[in-house]
Amino acid sequence: MYQWKQGSLMEHGGDLSEAVERFGGPADTWLDLSTGINPYAYPLPEDLPASAWTRLPAKAAEERLATAARLAYRVPDHLGLVTAPGTQVLLSLLPLVLPEGPVAIATPTYSSHKKVWVREGREPVEVSSAYALPADARIVVLVNPNNPDGRLIDVKSLLEIARALSERGGFLVLDEAFADVMPGASLLPHLGNENVLVMRSFGKFFGLAGLRLGFLAGPQEVTARLSGLLESWSLSGPALEIGVAALRDTSWQDRMNRQLVDEMADLTLTLSRHGLSVFGGTPLYALAGLRNARDMHEALARRRIWTRIFDYAPTWIRFGLPGGPANLARLSDALADAQKEL
Repeated sequence: MYQWKQGSLMEHGGDLSEAVERFGGPADTWLDLSTGINPYAYPLPEDLPASAWTRLPAKAAEERLATAARLAYRVPDHLGLVTAPGTQVLLSLLPLVLPEGPVAIATPTYSSHKKVWVREGREPVEVSSAYALPADARIVVLVNPNNPDGRLIDVKSLLEIARALSERGGFLVLDEAFADVMPGASLLPHLGNENVLVMRSFGKFFGLAGLRLGFLAGPQEVTARLSGLLESWSLSGPALEIGVAALRDTSWQDRMNRQLVDEMADLTLTLSRHGLSVFGGTPLYALAGLRNARDMHEALARRRIWTRIFDYAPTWIRFGLPGGPANLARLSDALADAQKEL
């Protein structure tokens, strides 16, 4: 039986191999709630041309994708835009293109943001809030809405931070991975000449994380340097074609946003009925508090339901959307059964 080890770390959700290794059972029998990925994937185009698989990606296809992304994310014309195989690649390159100086990150948040700076020999200062930034910060990293708690910083405050940093030659790095499900949250439409880099993740909202597609918008001198660090043909032909189709499909996006809000309300109600207090999240994940969160995580895992827990907050447990009434009922039954063991 798996036992939690002091000092062990669940770095991120989404890797069922760990769950299968510890608790057994084929991967396809598990209900993976450990991520914030939409369980309702954008339908793959039936007319995807064979050339998307058989030919090297064309420059024109990249340009179509960039145009679709600019429109979907409301990127101002004066900003540059980088397309990449996921935002993880982009954030790992940021220390190579941004200026020297102190780095501050509002935490707790997605752990990779700190790791990429540490790897390059720059130890970020961790702050509890975007409103408590060090006066000498040159680079500030914010996730908005934040992962895992859904904390949201208003546009006016973000612009004030960005302008203060710009005045001293610094940059605001803004990770908007979950902004698709929070209408009005994005800073992109409001940007002028501030030194801001905004990352947008494709796979989470569109439920196609395996496609590996992400974007970064910002001042052209920075985006040009980032583009130069990416290898030729960094995006696959299918990613280019599917990305354009999904980003242009505003009807699907509107319907999906309404559906996610409704299903998150159902999930929140289910969790509360079983004694889990939801205190944060977005329409793609709920963060709940429970005195024995790790015990609940393990008990659910024995029932082949994988959740997300956090080494820095032992009372936190995060649930992604189950994806439909049957999966929600399965979770409800498992919670009721698991509580008998706690």
